[in-house]
Amino acid sequence: MGKIASAGVLLYRVRGGALEVFLVHPGGPYWRSKDAGAWSIPKGHLEAGDDAFAAAKREFLEETGSPVEGEFIPLVPVKQPGGKVVHAWAVEGDIDASSIRSNAFSIEWPPRSGKLQEFAEVDRGEWFSLDEARRKILTGQRGFLDQLQNRLGASAAG
Repeated sequence: MGKIASAGVLLYRVRGGALEVFLVHPGGPYWRSKDAGAWSIPKGHLEAGDDAFAAAKREFLEETGSPVEGEFIPLVPVKQPGGKVVHAWAVEGDIDASSIRSNAFSIEWPPRSGKLQEFAEVDRGEWFSLDEARRKILTGQRGFLDQLQNRLGASAAG
């Protein structure tokens, strides 16, 4: 079996000279009360034979309900503490965080109840300054924020 990998998109915009990034909060009961260190770029699992870039754009659409286009900047993949390798591309754009619509997943909930419940894969999205995003994002994905800041230069960081 190959390594576990996923692919996603780091959407960014500049507002009043300050760089902002769009992150999503995972849905489901395990993440409901978690905030700092729980947010992520919109991303999803790579299947064998998937083109990582195409998968990243597909996952963005599935988790937000919006397609993403533009001039993509390839970022160096990061390895999360659990061993998953995340491939990502940054792109400038805008999305209304309050209007996102995510696909759903089913899990047995409560555990060992025998009842399947459906939850949104992403329960909300939000724009954050880079400093706030560093507090919100999963530790293993912080490297993407640093890469974006380095690629765009300190002037866009506010």
